[in-house]
Amino acid sequence: MNTNTNSPFRVTVFCGASSGATEDYRHAAASLGQSMASQGVHGIYGGANVGIMGVFADSLLRHGGTVTGVIPKMLVDIEIAHPELSELIITDSMTERKQHLYRMADAFILMPGGLGSFEEFFEVLTWLKLEIHTKPCGMLNTKNYFDKLLDFLDYAVSQGFIQSKHREMIIVETEPEALLARLKG
Repeated sequence: MNTNTNSPFRVTVFCGASSGATEDYRHAAASLGQSMASQGVHGIYGGANVGIMGVFADSLLRHGGTVTGVIPKMLVDIEIAHPELSELIITDSMTERKQHLYRMADAFILMPGGLGSFEEFFEVLTWLKLEIHTKPCGMLNTKNYFDKLLDFLDYAVSQGFIQSKHREMIIVETEPEALLARLKG
């Protein structure tokens, strides 16, 4: 949690460089950006101007918010680094990118995305389990995108591979406002 009352609450959002199969995902990204801006929450994300990532950043900026992008040099051209962010950090590696995304945040949100988004989220969730940090981790479950993943995690609990208290660490909401409220505690 952000204990410094002079700085804004900062949320790292893991989301796709693709737009997804329906407009619902783009709408959710725009809604999250708008909600964060209206609450004065500073956004942190992967720094791209494409897919859900670009929609999220554009919405946050359009609604008067601030956003930091973090992108490795090798992806600047592939993912198309966003040129209008409040701050753009270009790193030498993916590992350095993730260190920035994790260190700068007070909380984490996973939006619909692919392997990279999952990997980043599950790393911070594992660190929460191991008490390396105490930052809340949430999923914005747009269009039931994460339902089967959540079912699998429940199955892993039933099979003794995940403790229920660790499964319960994942805050799941379908609306940005509700998710942000729970992350802020």
